[in-house]
Amino acid sequence: MLDGDQIAQLIYLGILGIVLVSYMLIARQQGIGQMLRHAILWALIIVGVAAGYGLWQDIDSTRANRLSVSGTGAITVQAARDGHFHLILVINSVPVELVVDTGATQLVLSQQDAARVGLDPERLPYLGQGRTANGVVGLARVVLDDVVLQADDVTIRDARVPAFVSDGQLDVSLLGMGYLRRFASIRIEGAQLVLER
Repeated sequence: MLDGDQIAQLIYLGILGIVLVSYMLIARQQGIGQMLRHAILWALIIVGVAAGYGLWQDIDSTRANRLSVSGTGAITVQAARDGHFHLILVINSVPVELVVDTGATQLVLSQQDAARVGLDPERLPYLGQGRTANGVVGLARVVLDDVVLQADDVTIRDARVPAFVSDGQLDVSLLGMGYLRRFASIRIEGAQLVLER
């Protein structure tokens, strides 16, 4: 299933495709006056550049951690287009995107992210259970040796972070309260999540 950013990118690509096809069709028309043809072509070029810029902004914003640091050292996370707060944590030296989920008890890794950070999902004991929108899933308790949140010149490093690996289908790993409680203050101000240690 596509998220909001992917849908926006498909729309921009569709607009670019329409612009290119329209350009080719109009360029071949001989019955339209020269001046009108040029005006339409310039309008299509402008729409194409705007769509391309929007696509680049979407691609560029998905790469960013959407973080900023205030003068007091508070980390501010901007909500993504999907309305969720996304963070990139470096877990065991591997960047992992997580969605902030205050309904999750702990940090929960997907099978794919668990494998990327050096865990073997096939060999984990899924002794716990978690309730999700898709039903009950098995959970394996793990400990993450090194978890780093980097924002500008601020580095927050935690060792031996308790987490779970889900045996269910997770599109993205979840950043739950077990990790968030490490902060002295957590607050949501409109489309911003503010974290302070």
